[in-house]
Amino acid sequence: MLTAIVGINWGDEGKGRMVDLLSENEDIVVRYQGGNNAGHTVVNPRGKFILNLLPSGILRPNVVNVMGNGMVIDLEHLCHELERLREGGVAITPDNLKISDKAVICLPYHVLQDGLEEDRLGDAKYGSTRRGIAPVYGDKYLKKAIRMGDLLYPDQLEHRLEHVIDWKNLMIHKAYGAQEIQMDQVIAWLRKFGDPIREYICDTGRYLAEAADEDRRIMFEAQLGALRDIDMGIYPYTSSSSTIAAYAPIGAGIPGYQLDQVIGIMKAYSTCVGEGPFTAEMSGEEAEELRKAGGEYGAATGRPRRVGGFDVVASRYGVEMQGADELALTKLDVLSYLDQIPVCVAYERNGERIDRFPVGYELEQAKPIYEYLPGWNCDISGCREFIELPKAAQDYVNYLEQAVGCPITYISVGAQRDAYIMK
Repeated sequence: MLTAIVGINWGDEGKGRMVDLLSENEDIVVRYQGGNNAGHTVVNPRGKFILNLLPSGILRPNVVNVMGNGMVIDLEHLCHELERLREGGVAITPDNLKISDKAVICLPYHVLQDGLEEDRLGDAKYGSTRRGIAPVYGDKYLKKAIRMGDLLYPDQLEHRLEHVIDWKNLMIHKAYGAQEIQMDQVIAWLRKFGDPIREYICDTGRYLAEAADEDRRIMFEAQLGALRDIDMGIYPYTSSSSTIAAYAPIGAGIPGYQLDQVIGIMKAYSTCVGEGPFTAEMSGEEAEELRKAGGEYGAATGRPRRVGGFDVVASRYGVEMQGADELALTKLDVLSYLDQIPVCVAYERNGERIDRFPVGYELEQAKPIYEYLPGWNCDISGCREFIELPKAAQDYVNYLEQAVGCPITYISVGAQRDAYIMK
């Protein structure tokens, strides 16, 4: 059984929380794209964990976790993340963590280049997390990247790196005017943070193919959401990788296999980190109340998230792009303070109502059309059956389900692992 857990909107939907919950019955959890530019927050009996690179299944002792070839991995960040987990009592060995030899390394000069370019853009910046993600994916497709498997061959790595750094300095030093990258510093960094990782590096594609042939249960975990996908998202305000479910087997290293199930994750309201069009965005006191109620601050960056009411147009598009079979609705409990709940039911542009998600300049010019549904104005965090929810909460869930055209199977009513309803 191959299942993908993916984001329906701009990211930050609560995928880590749902992967942690649903991985109980899985054998393997795979991260198949992205780097440490976004985070998954998981709360379980051991405590609160923020994961930027590692699959959320790492918190399950019986689950094997795979970092796929579609990822870009900052070795220093990974070492610190592993250290924090071990301090939290999480056991990590080559038996439960495997890193693809084809995954790309995000080096310090990628982080430097990311910041230099954002500074150059000024007010026209894309809202990068400045963690080197766009430059390292750029190098991957320019065939100038260093891969995890290269760490296993230090002599060949140094020879290749010498040519790459000469090329990279043409941009870093001569284009941006920054100090030249020094070969010895990069080698020292790779040794310090790469050597502790070497024992986890292997041919994960072969491992996953054998597991799939043995009918083991494999879950694919995405970072960000459909609207940040490099092809289908709000370009150029996207991530630099494919966040959609269809890419999961490719980014995991088993492109000949097909998914059996896609579970899309969406919040009961809208949030967005970074730049770009966000039609349903609220402002002022209304936005600040929602932000505080939901604790809407980025897990990777700490940046305040932009917030708004549930966006039917964007969510319906996300469901289509992900090919979702069913949905998990997170943070329904956050809306309990509202007497009326705002829902963006359509967009308006030049006096015309828009019901299908637009792209480019048309999206940038779109304005929200809001309607308000009755709130329930009471605590629902203790509910564990759908029938236990107030009627207004049931009606809200049923409305969203019909509006996006996909069944809602799971409803999160709190941060704890067991704080959910199966509908």
